[in-house]
Amino acid sequence: MAKGVILRDAWSGEANCQNCVLRTSALFAGLKQADFERIHDPIDQFTLKPSASLYRAGDAGDYLFTVRSGTLKLVQYLPDGSQRIVRIVRASDVLGLEAILEQTYQHDAVALHSSEICRYPARLVRDLGRDNPDLYRELMTRWQRALAEADAWLTELSTGAARARIARLVLRLVFNSTTCECHLFSREDMGAMLGVTTETTSRTIAEFKRQNLLTEIGSNRFVVDLPNLRHIAED
Repeated sequence: MAKGVILRDAWSGEANCQNCVLRTSALFAGLKQADFERIHDPIDQFTLKPSASLYRAGDAGDYLFTVRSGTLKLVQYLPDGSQRIVRIVRASDVLGLEAILEQTYQHDAVALHSSEICRYPARLVRDLGRDNPDLYRELMTRWQRALAEADAWLTELSTGAARARIARLVLRLVFNSTTCECHLFSREDMGAMLGVTTETTSRTIAEFKRQNLLTEIGSNRFVVDLPNLRHIAED
């Protein structure tokens, strides 16, 4: 269930936002006190269970969303009914940027893992962005980041042999180079991300596990052999 929090209170450190790890990287991090005086809209905080939809393609773009934790997929459906995952979003990413232009959402946004979400009205962001150059620049930065990520998916994850594509995806999912850990998705979702069959994905992941390129440490959680997977990804 969504929990309403006044944005002014949220960013001043109340209502569970006091220890939020995203405070310095969130969309509104650069706002000044004078900006907060103009804000009366609530920001909603809630958790999405795996496979739950945040919004669907064609829905009215009334809100923007920041991912506090977890992972979501952005899905487009092909004429034959099959799905293609065009991008994944993770902590600190902003979803629904098309709402800034008063457009409908372009994708289905669906939780891959349990995900914490903050939701705020697009109208609020449009109003603040007109008068606040810092917020406007941050919006453009987020938009450029989304475009760069989409380009990377097109160039890195949709070309080459299936084995190389899967290695590239695993590398992109590594949380950080210190722990070398990643959390994979269902083989069906991975196939939809890469444009390969579920069977090919399952077979390749099994091969990587036999070769100790992936060492399972939990349910779909792995320690990754970064050097050797990078070698495969370059093929």
